[in-house]
Amino acid sequence: MTKEEFEKKLEEDPEWAPGWEAIDKEFDRLYPGQEPVHYGTNLHSRAMFGGDQYLDGYSVFASPKGYKHIVTYGMTTLYADDKALGGEWNKWGYEMTLKLREEEAEECLWAIDMLANLARYTYTSKRFFEPNQFVKGDGTSLHIGVESAITALLVVADTEAMAQDTIYGRTEFMQLVGITESELQAIIEDGSKVQILLERMKADNPDLVTDMKRTGSYI
Repeated sequence: MTKEEFEKKLEEDPEWAPGWEAIDKEFDRLYPGQEPVHYGTNLHSRAMFGGDQYLDGYSVFASPKGYKHIVTYGMTTLYADDKALGGEWNKWGYEMTLKLREEEAEECLWAIDMLANLARYTYTSKRFFEPNQFVKGDGTSLHIGVESAITALLVVADTEAMAQDTIYGRTEFMQLVGITESELQAIIEDGSKVQILLERMKADNPDLVTDMKRTGSYI
C-alpha cells in the first residue's frame, strides 16, 4: 500500500485500525461468527499516557475443543500510522496467545494480568520472545494464590493461528505454554529437550492447552 492509498483509506475511515483488523481476521477464521469476550485496558492507564499498561486489550475466544483461546492486542501496531508502513515486522512482530483449560472467560483474568506483565517486560527491556524460549517464574504457581505444578512458560508458534502479512509487516502469534518446574529445569540443562518435551506434550495435547491442574511432567 502506498502512502497515498493509506491516506485515502484513512480519510474514508478515520477510525481505521489495520493492525487490529489483521488480528481479528485470523481469529474470525478460527472462530467464525463468534463474538469473543473482550477486555480493554483503561485509556489513561496505557503507557502512551504515562501509565503502566502496554497493551490495548485482550480477547478470549471459546474453542469448540473445550478451552479458552486468549489473544493480545498491542504488541503490534494496531492503528493508522504511516511511519510503520512497509516494515518487515509489525512492531515486535507478534501478538501473544494462551490456551487455558477453563470454562468461563472470567477464570482467565489472572492469565491476562500475566500477559500484561510480559508485555511490560518486552517494552521496557526491549527483549522480545521467540519460539522455543522459556520464561522462568519464581518456582511457584503461575496463578498467584492458587496451587499448581505449572510454574513457567514455553514459547511456541501458535498451533492454530497463522501469521499475517499486514501493511506494517509480518504479524505472528506466539503461544505461551505452561510447563512444570521439572520440565523447565530439564530444558535449562539441555536445550535439545525442548523438542522432546513438545513432541510428548502434543501426543496428549495437540493444541498445547495449558491445564493448571496438570501434575505430571513429560520429561
